Amino acid sequence: MREVIILGFTGSIGTQALEVVSKNPDLFRIVGLAAGTNRDLAMAQADAYGVPKQRVVFGASDAARLVGDVRADVVLNGITGSVGLAPTLAALQSGATLALANKESLIVGGELVTRAKKRPDQIVPVDSEHSALAQALRAGTAAEVASLVVTASGGPFRGRERSSLLDVTPQQALAHPTWDMGVVVTTNSATLVNKGLEVIEAHLLFDIPFERIQVTVHPQSVVHSMVEFSDGSTIAQCSPPDMRLPIALGMNWPDRVPGVIPGVDWSKAHTWTFEPLDNEAFPAVELAKSAGARGVTFPAVFNAANEQAVFAFHRGELGFVSITDVITEVVEAHEPQEMSLEAVLDAERHAREHADRVIARMAQ
Repeated sequence: MREVIILGFTGSIGTQALEVVSKNPDLFRIVGLAAGTNRDLAMAQADAYGVPKQRVVFGASDAARLVGDVRADVVLNGITGSVGLAPTLAALQSGATLALANKESLIVGGELVTRAKKRPDQIVPVDSEHSALAQALRAGTAAEVASLVVTASGGPFRGRERSSLLDVTPQQALAHPTWDMGVVVTTNSATLVNKGLEVIEAHLLFDIPFERIQVTVHPQSVVHSMVEFSDGSTIAQCSPPDMRLPIALGMNWPDRVPGVIPGVDWSKAHTWTFEPLDNEAFPAVELAKSAGARGVTFPAVFNAANEQAVFAFHRGELGFVSITDVITEVVEAHEPQEMSLEAVLDAERHAREHADRVIARMAQ
């Protein structure tokens, strides 16, 4: 029986985690919950899962406190955005296994997060791509890994040239072909910023150089990522696109949860395709690689500038293709600081302010 704290339990990841827990009462028991602002739903779910009221908190700062105060075997961080950094650090400090769905905390925290680990396997990724990589990496030793291959659905604008994206509307950007996600993550998937962030995440999680991390476009979203080994073999993790699988594995790592989702139906014909990434139409991946390779506070600035640009896009103040233009300008102007939590927060604040100025200028 694993005692679990779920952070962001009223969101997409959190609600699916609750479903996994409810179907596997012999494996998991919830001992703490943190949510954003949906108090009515939060309290109803806390009652349903028998969680004491004093172990239900709201906001990232209280989530970090909860993790420090309540003993748990696993902390699932499903908070959205870089505000999840403090809870991530608190979870690592507590010694619990961190099932990490909040990629932003790893990306902006960088070495702060990786240095905080108390054991090599303390962080277990919940993103479907990184869960797939973690599973495939079990097929060989670290010395045998040639490259990581991260798959991308391509988003709603796969195959389109950059010039055809000038008039994209927010509604079109939110029409993801596979996943049902929030506004920021869905827009990031349309720009492929999300894939760029995932490349940085893969580098930090698995200590593989950026030049050995590839992205391939796989519209069917059944092959979630692959590892190529030194002898030329490639190991892929395949399953229907359902986040309950990586969530369950993250909470029960390294053991699998039986029957968590139905597998691929091999009695039917399937066609899976793979295409090269169009870096001209979608420059976000190369921008993210560059920011990630510079390290220190550059990834935090990349992420913050993108969030401001996405918000402006949905307010009708910025064009779709200009999202990456804003990121480029803000990242290039950044003067990095030595890594600390204060430096990350300061870099994010300055990046958001700079991004807002760039957006205002572009809107004139």
